[in-house]
Amino acid sequence: MFIVDSQIHVWKEESADRPWVPGARERIRLNGHREEAFSYQEALELMDAAGVDRALLLPPSWEGDRIDYSLEACAAHPDRFGIMARIPQNKPAEGAAMMRDLAQNPHVKGTRLTFHRPIDRNWMIDGTNDWYWPLAEELGLRTMVHAPIWKAELGTIAARHPGLTLIIDHIGDHGPVRRRRHRLLGQGDRRPARAPQHPREGVGHPGLLDAPVPERQHRQVRPGDDRRHGADGGASGATDLTRLMGHGLTYTDTITQFTEHFGFTDDELEWIMGRGISECLGWPVPERARVSG
Repeated sequence: MFIVDSQIHVWKEESADRPWVPGARERIRLNGHREEAFSYQEALELMDAAGVDRALLLPPSWEGDRIDYSLEACAAHPDRFGIMARIPQNKPAEGAAMMRDLAQNPHVKGTRLTFHRPIDRNWMIDGTNDWYWPLAEELGLRTMVHAPIWKAELGTIAARHPGLTLIIDHIGDHGPVRRRRHRLLGQGDRRPARAPQHPREGVGHPGLLDAPVPERQHRQVRPGDDRRHGADGGASGATDLTRLMGHGLTYTDTITQFTEHFGFTDDELEWIMGRGISECLGWPVPERARVSG
C-alpha cells in the first residue's frame, strides 16, 4: 500500500536565533506534543520503520511563520517530503509576495492557515484574512485550514471561491481539552467537519485517538463520496506524529489503526492512506505504487 502521511511537524530546538512565539511551550504541553526537537532525519527513520512512503510537512505554529527547516527537508528528500507552507496571514503585502513565490516552488504543495491560537483565532471572521482566499484561488494554491470553531464560515468561503481547494485539518476538531474550553467560551461551531459539501473541499483524518488501540472509538469520515466529489473530496490519513509520541504511541500504531481497526475496504484504504491526498495536491504517485485491482 502506498502511504502518505498528510500531517507531521519537524523542527529544531528553540534558540536565540530561532525563538518560539510567546506561550508556545505551554501550548505544546497542552496539546500533548513532545517538547524536544524532531528532525526530519528522525522522521525518515520512523517513516521507513512504519512503511510510510512520504509525508506532508506542516511547519509548527510554535515557530511562528518560518518554514526554512521544512524546506530544507524537502530539498534534501524531495521524494519523501512536501510542505504546506505557512504565510504571514495578517500581512497582506508580505503574504501575497510570498504566495507568488511559493506557487513556483516544486516542494510546496500548498499553504496552511491556522485559526486556533489567541492571536489568529478571529482572523477568518474579522476581515484580517479576506485578502488570502481570492489570491490563493488565482494562484491555484491548495489550502489546508485549521479552523476548529469556524466551520460554517469556512463553508461560506468555499462557496464563494469555487476554484479554491480546501483541506480541513483534524476533521475540524480541536481536541478534548480545547473543546471544553471553547464550549465554556461559547465560541463558534465545535462540531467536527462532516463529509465535504463542496467539490474542492476535503477532510484531513487525524491519527490521534483517546484510548488504546484497538479498543479506541473515533468519529470516521468515510471516503465513500470520493467519486462524487472528485479527487479533491473525501478523507485523508494524518498522524500528527509528535503528538502521538506524547501519548506513548508509535507510528505503526496509527497506521494499523486505519488498516486493521476501522473496517475500511481496500478501495477506501487506497484513498485514505495515500491516493486521495496525492491527487488532491497534484503530487504524482510513483509508477511502482500504481497497482490496480
